[in-house]
Amino acid sequence: MKFHIQSDSDIPASNQLFNQIRFAIASRQFPPGHRLPSTRQLAMQTGLHRNTISKVYRQLEDIGLVEAQAGSGIYVRAQGHEGGGTHLSSPIWAQYPEAHEVIKRSLDELLNKGCSLNEARELFLGEIDWRLRCSARVLVTAPLQDIGVGELMSQELEQALKIPVQLVPMEELSEILDKAHSGTVVTSRYFIGEAESVAAPKAVRVIPIDIYDYAKETELVKALAKDSCLGLVSISSGLLRAAEVIVHSLRGDELLVITTELGNTYKLNAMVRSARTIICDRASFEAVKSAIQSARDDLIRPPQVTCFENYISSKSIELLKRELGLD
Repeated sequence: MKFHIQSDSDIPASNQLFNQIRFAIASRQFPPGHRLPSTRQLAMQTGLHRNTISKVYRQLEDIGLVEAQAGSGIYVRAQGHEGGGTHLSSPIWAQYPEAHEVIKRSLDELLNKGCSLNEARELFLGEIDWRLRCSARVLVTAPLQDIGVGELMSQELEQALKIPVQLVPMEELSEILDKAHSGTVVTSRYFIGEAESVAAPKAVRVIPIDIYDYAKETELVKALAKDSCLGLVSISSGLLRAAEVIVHSLRGDELLVITTELGNTYKLNAMVRSARTIICDRASFEAVKSAIQSARDDLIRPPQVTCFENYISSKSIELLKRELGLD
């Protein structure tokens, strides 16, 4: 992945790089275990000083997205219970030919540590039973200041999983978990560190989800004519802030970018009269269409509207289904 830095921007270069790397991790372009470029490599690619890149890496480490391995480099952390034990969800050996070796290796490790076969069986069954109990209740969490992104996740997961999903503000998660001793907490990698700090002491598992990579939308932004006006509409204030920084990193001052949250009718009406292109989430699509229809008599040419259908990547949803035993 190539990073783009606008050196003459009012947005600090470190902020531009931080947001782009964080997005690459959240959208799984940099998956768990991926080694981040060295500071020397990134310095050559972006023109930034290595001290600036090191500062960005420390920020990413502080929020729990990456970890430094002495003498090796900076790696994306595996978080929550992602990918853990998915081989236990089915005994169909023909479908999962590698399962036998995985289970045998795990069992051998337990036996080498002095565990008996009966104890190992109890441990395996206990883990499976716990995960089945957890799957009965799914809690989606996000900070109250960006609860809109939690609504996006909840809507998509309810539709994909076909089970009830409860949206819980991060600030209320501890209290909710005290009342319900089983369940699975799901959140974006953007908020995984905070969610784990609340859930882990209560023995509640947390599963991070990967977000859609917005490749189609990124290419659209790159192709816009210079001095075009781009509108961004979302139910999530955090998504808008991140998108604005990333668009600026790609195009600098070549584009005029207008953003508005769903519900700001005045700003949305102004946007449809100014923007050549509008990118919005599914929750905002009908409102954007309605605003364009209302202003149609005043428009020489209606803006082109691109609606991204998903916030969560399809691969992440499939992995989540397996984790919850819903496949």
